[in-house]
Amino acid sequence: MAFELPKLPYAHDALTDLGMSKETLEYHHDLHHKAYVDNGNKLIAGTEWEGKSLEEIITGTYDASSVAQNGIFNNISQLWNHNQFWEMMGPGQSSMPSELEAAIKESFGSVDAFKEQFAAAGAGQFGSGWAWLVKNADGGLAVTKTENGVNPLCFGQTALLGCDVWEHSYYIDFRNKRPAYLSNFMDNLVNWENVASRM
Repeated sequence: MAFELPKLPYAHDALTDLGMSKETLEYHHDLHHKAYVDNGNKLIAGTEWEGKSLEEIITGTYDASSVAQNGIFNNISQLWNHNQFWEMMGPGQSSMPSELEAAIKESFGSVDAFKEQFAAAGAGQFGSGWAWLVKNADGGLAVTKTENGVNPLCFGQTALLGCDVWEHSYYIDFRNKRPAYLSNFMDNLVNWENVASRM
């Protein structure tokens, strides 16, 4: 069965007052995300990966020895990344649940220190990629960054929060100011209840 583009969990204009415009969501979700879905479906058709889950395809096609991943991985991983990304944001201005806050303080010292480290990871990712808050196998939290479509599944980690730092995710609203986009993401867009639910 072919993968489908999931609907946004909110209206296209729901994040406008929080710094992410309707135009950005129309381009990012309706065009970029849809392209990953369409291309991914074409590439897996008739292969051993047809009928497998996104997670199985991602972990099965990731090549740790290669900087340039194959087309199946690139499109399916980006499909998965974006499925998570829309859910990790929201217009509700949720507060950070106490369980998540305690885990963040234990791993980073403070919530502010975590936010600074996360924003620095995203700003420091050369070229396209993602910044992540992950839970490691030992239960500890860490901030990571990945190039292009690579995600925490490739390393046996659980993705709690991810921020897309490809230019298409911020250029309409923030032009070349990636650090400002990341600060706005952390301060205004994150759905902390969703992040906590992934723990």
